Amino acid sequence: MSKQRREQVRVRKDFSNIPAILEIPDLIEIQKRSYDNFLQKEIASDKRKEQGLQAAFKSVFPIHDFNETAMVEYLGFSLGDPKYSVWECLQRGATYAPPLKIKTRLVFFEKDEQAETKRVKDIRDQEVYVGDLPLMTDTGTFIVNGTERVVVSQLHRSPGAFFTHDKGRTHTSGKVIYSARIIPYRGSWLDFEFDVKDIVYVRIDRRRKIPATILLKAFGYSNEDLLRLYYPIENIRVTKDGFMRGVNADVLTGMKAPVTITEKGSREGIVKEGAKITRMGIK
Repeated sequence: MSKQRREQVRVRKDFSNIPAILEIPDLIEIQKRSYDNFLQKEIASDKRKEQGLQAAFKSVFPIHDFNETAMVEYLGFSLGDPKYSVWECLQRGATYAPPLKIKTRLVFFEKDEQAETKRVKDIRDQEVYVGDLPLMTDTGTFIVNGTERVVVSQLHRSPGAFFTHDKGRTHTSGKVIYSARIIPYRGSWLDFEFDVKDIVYVRIDRRRKIPATILLKAFGYSNEDLLRLYYPIENIRVTKDGFMRGVNADVLTGMKAPVTITEKGSREGIVKEGAKITRMGIK
């Protein structure tokens, strides 16, 4: 016995009295147009306006070396094809993003010290892979790790210097260890931290820590400059009969007297040999 299947059709009735005068606008047109202006994907590299991604690259380049014997120029960027389609990214948990590459030009110069001029020695062009750039879909959304999102949030730390300490929780002795972080507007983060022996170290972009003096030497400080920054200076004058030291309370306070110290013209000792020098004794 054959069975007949009957489908029910739901009828939608419109009871509104006001006729539709204006069509509903495309509500995602503003977002799509804004992203297209940012990317300028369909425009040739030499005809792109200095806005969005193009302006970001233009603000960084050209890059010169310290001796000004080489320079890296920016020629343009290009976007490839995404590895997976929108549907495949949703199924695989991937990000819908094409590869971003920039075309750079490395220029070498030969300097003439006498004439104080330089000429071009060599030119090399190369395309460099920068990373994957999330691409907006036709519906105005982004697909990040298989999740479709309208807004892609990003944590942005404000530039400046930040100081903190561990409240004595790091070391078993309970000693408070202080640290500082410098966040620039653009560039590498610098983290300064003390150890248990009060030695200052620095980390560049949270990498392996190095002594802070290495960073200061890279800034142009010499060993003499560093000693003058962190230690008081004592002046010693050498004479025929020996040497004369100036009385510097910051230097002598807390030190043990190697010999009995007497006042000029008096045999009475101000500080006995082996005793600690105090500020009261210096006065």
